[in-house]
Amino acid sequence: MKKLVAIKPRVAKLVEYEEQKIQADEVKIKVEFASPKHGTEIVDFRGISPFIDEEFSPEWNLFVKRDEGAARGIEFGDLPLGNMVCGEITEVGETVTEYAVGDKVLTYGQIRETVIAKGVDNYKLRKIPAGGEYKNAVCYDPAQFAMSGVRDAHVRAGDFVVVIGLGAIGQIAIQLAKKAGASIVIGVDPIPHRLEIAKKHGADFTFDPTKVDVGLEIKKVTNKLGADSIIETSGHQTALQSALRGIAYGGTISYVAFAKPFSDGFNLGREAHFNNAKIVFSRAASEPNPDYPRWDRKRIEDTCFELLMNGYLDCTDIIDPVVPFLDSAEGFMKYVDQHPDQSIKMGITF
Repeated sequence: MKKLVAIKPRVAKLVEYEEQKIQADEVKIKVEFASPKHGTEIVDFRGISPFIDEEFSPEWNLFVKRDEGAARGIEFGDLPLGNMVCGEITEVGETVTEYAVGDKVLTYGQIRETVIAKGVDNYKLRKIPAGGEYKNAVCYDPAQFAMSGVRDAHVRAGDFVVVIGLGAIGQIAIQLAKKAGASIVIGVDPIPHRLEIAKKHGADFTFDPTKVDVGLEIKKVTNKLGADSIIETSGHQTALQSALRGIAYGGTISYVAFAKPFSDGFNLGREAHFNNAKIVFSRAASEPNPDYPRWDRKRIEDTCFELLMNGYLDCTDIIDPVVPFLDSAEGFMKYVDQHPDQSIKMGITF
């Protein structure tokens, strides 16, 4: 049996692993489709995790420097790669009652031929209904962050909405904003293919930030008013600057991206004051979120899975290209690491 790992920075490889016996509360899944995570996962793959010398302190509710000599290095050699897997249950533990052999399911997991998951009290192991699309299912994770970003932006019918960064999260945010009734939806990304997909699924206008002044263009298409809401998923400092320029007075910037430190040139002393923007830092996994306790992470997850399985969200164009499992190491290095412009979210078929 084979699994996909990183053996050193920026080098992926399929390696052998030994099958394990399942425990009484577990199920074994024969994987049929999978997808990696193109954002945070690639940072570790490149060996440049921003948190190597820091750890989160619950006492202080912030990141602090680790004790000298205790910095966490990224251990390569068998670093697992992968985010979501779909497949068929082939074995069921004796205490598992909610799942049966033959069930089609989705779960978080490594890209490998079989995955073992807890089958008792595990709402993250999802049954895929008849007709459920695997390409939609593996967008379960980015859909959660897209939904949180749209909700935190308070998108309402008739609004002018901008989504900056058209990876999987941004593409889904485009669909959600349009379906929520936004009258103008604008997508921003430097990659032409991503702009095309965004237009196909709801964007009324698209802009390449390397070619135009995005803030000015937003004002032009909104009759000088600006955007009611801007959902920023790219993490680039010029994107936030553009958002501050393009936002309407008193509008909301929903900051979904996990940003790196900004360099010199970022300026909060210009449009930020004149436009009086509200910035909310949005993240589905952070509890409590702004609408807690009515909306917690489980409700976000339940809702996203329902919308993906009933076809309300269409992610089939987002999963591209799809590569065979035996070519997944080369595919990961090419489409996820070296040439991300050629893929929004790579799929892997078994």
